[in-house]
Amino acid sequence: MGKVQIERLDTGFDCLGESPVWDSQNQSLWWIDGVAGKIHERRADGSVQTLEVTGHVGAIALVEGAGIVATIDRRVMWLDPDTKVEQLLGGVEDAPEAMRLNDGKLDRQGRFVCIGMGRGGEAIGNLHSFGLSTDRVLAKTGVMIGNGVCFSPDGGTLYFSDTRARTSYAAQYDIETGAVGQIRAHIDCVALGSGIDGATVDRDGNMWASLIHSAQIGCFAPDGTLLLSIPAPVDLPSSLAFGGADMDVLFLTSIRDSGTGRAVSKHPEGGGVFAIRGHGATGIEEARFQGAKN
Repeated sequence: MGKVQIERLDTGFDCLGESPVWDSQNQSLWWIDGVAGKIHERRADGSVQTLEVTGHVGAIALVEGAGIVATIDRRVMWLDPDTKVEQLLGGVEDAPEAMRLNDGKLDRQGRFVCIGMGRGGEAIGNLHSFGLSTDRVLAKTGVMIGNGVCFSPDGGTLYFSDTRARTSYAAQYDIETGAVGQIRAHIDCVALGSGIDGATVDRDGNMWASLIHSAQIGCFAPDGTLLLSIPAPVDLPSSLAFGGADMDVLFLTSIRDSGTGRAVSKHPEGGGVFAIRGHGATGIEEARFQGAKN
């Protein structure tokens, strides 16, 4: 690893910046302000387009063809930022009222795998899958604040975290059926002084994670060993995604005020979006959602 360089992008500040996604086709960066109901795209020319929705946005992913897919409260929506057209794809309306969908990513086949959380930290968050003709509960995990959903390069291992429990989990993942195998504890974050918020995986299978309570970015080997940590540029780093022309830029979102009282930044650049270079890793292009439009 060379000298790490961190640049704050000129994108303003979000209350709850989360879910960065790199669009390699258009060389643009997407991310959300969850509590404000905003979905941003920073285009190749540096301009920022924002789509406002009603509700709390948990996560977004790119769609094959056009638009994006997003979790909004307990629904999954297809959205076209250009035409403002919206389409309901599914949801978990039968879940407890206190539950909302939080973090999520596409598996390597284009299914949208999301994890829930209790709005007050209740242990009611489960794993869900949407797309490719199936909407289902993958596993009843009972997490308090589900986060850190990501997949190994071959798609055969699913990772997710319970931020409040300060534990990261791993499970075998069937790439053909989308079924989840036995879930096992993967990383005990107690010794790190932080739970994991957002996470992503590089080309070598290492997981890069936002350690939100300790203001660090951790890189973990596939066996869960901490390989290195980088001081975050703000006190509440939230989520990560690789991007850039060569997929070697690590984009970081952050929090200014989550709206719950649990995460309020004391840093003047809290809520900013950052580009991190010189870390020595290369990411993997994310899949695109396959099941949005008729």
